[in-house]
Amino acid sequence: MQKNSITARGIGVSLKLRLLPMIVLTLALSACSLPRGAALQSEVVREQNAEQPTFQVVQVTRANMPAIATWPKTGGNQSVHWPNTSSGSTSSIIRTGDLLDVTIWDSQENSLLTNPGQNFTKIEGLEVDAHGSVFLPYINKIGVRGLSPSDARSRIQSRLEPIIPSAQVQVSLTQGRDHAVDMVSGVVNPGAYPMPSRNYKILNVLADAGGIPASMRNPHVRLLRGSNTYVISAKELFADGSRNALMWPRDSVVVEEDDRSFTALGAAGIENMIYFPKDQLNAIEAMSLMGGISDNRADPQGVLVLREYAAHQIGKGPQKQQVVFTFDLTSADGLFAARQFEVQPDDTLLATESPVTSARTIFGLIGSLLGVTAQAGAMSN
Repeated sequence: MQKNSITARGIGVSLKLRLLPMIVLTLALSACSLPRGAALQSEVVREQNAEQPTFQVVQVTRANMPAIATWPKTGGNQSVHWPNTSSGSTSSIIRTGDLLDVTIWDSQENSLLTNPGQNFTKIEGLEVDAHGSVFLPYINKIGVRGLSPSDARSRIQSRLEPIIPSAQVQVSLTQGRDHAVDMVSGVVNPGAYPMPSRNYKILNVLADAGGIPASMRNPHVRLLRGSNTYVISAKELFADGSRNALMWPRDSVVVEEDDRSFTALGAAGIENMIYFPKDQLNAIEAMSLMGGISDNRADPQGVLVLREYAAHQIGKGPQKQQVVFTFDLTSADGLFAARQFEVQPDDTLLATESPVTSARTIFGLIGSLLGVTAQAGAMSN
């Protein structure tokens, strides 16, 4: 009986010895190709120590944040040359395509314009032509474009006085298509909105169009004026009265969701393209939008922001077109620096893998293999 026990133990030891090379080989192979969800920081920035690196690595701290804040912006600006507010006349202005109704009063019995028994005549639907003129009997064409209805009335009456001294003139205006602002999209009621006066402003036309739906993500207002385009966020427009731009005839307004985004990758809660929920976004806020960094996998000392600058921006802060900003979230200095660092559109935020994760995986494999060995030894008994 004792002999059998000794024999069984010998077989178990022999089996373990035979499995030992297999364990070593398996660990060697696994160390070379462990499955991971993200790169290590050392792997990403390895090239910085080369003689001629192709990218720049910047460790972000509170000390260098003031300098980094002056670097050129990338990915486009939120507000593009938005015009400041100004005041216009409260009266309407006659433009090409408008329609005028002219009523001429004359008390003379033998009037040139009125029928017997009438003391007025009404000429309706006079369209302002491409030259800014309308045609009236006895005075031929008369220029009215650029005048208010009151000024047009005075001009017509002064032209009639040599012919009909007692004539009195009334003018009413029906605005044409050239006198409207087009609300193209992003409002409750899109359409063409005639300008009631020359003091019609962007907030007026937005209100007339029903406003911006509350469901829109960080809406931006785009003003198309001739060949020029101006952009501002709705939040900035509503907060600053100096941004309430005066509308011009034939302006077009488009309200759209903010399409700026950054990409989240690596050991994070979310790996996806994430849109900006507001105009400015710091690194801490961006990390919260990506679900934070993984408790079990991420390296809190290896959070990276990858950014590309335009060629003409080199030397104005960045020394290379491609820059990797690194953050150490294990220190107060790194956390405060991340709060001050502004994420730009098209940035890539990478939460690198912790080296401990690889070690943990190796130890797990060792434990699994030893368990298999122990089970095999037990079976041999």
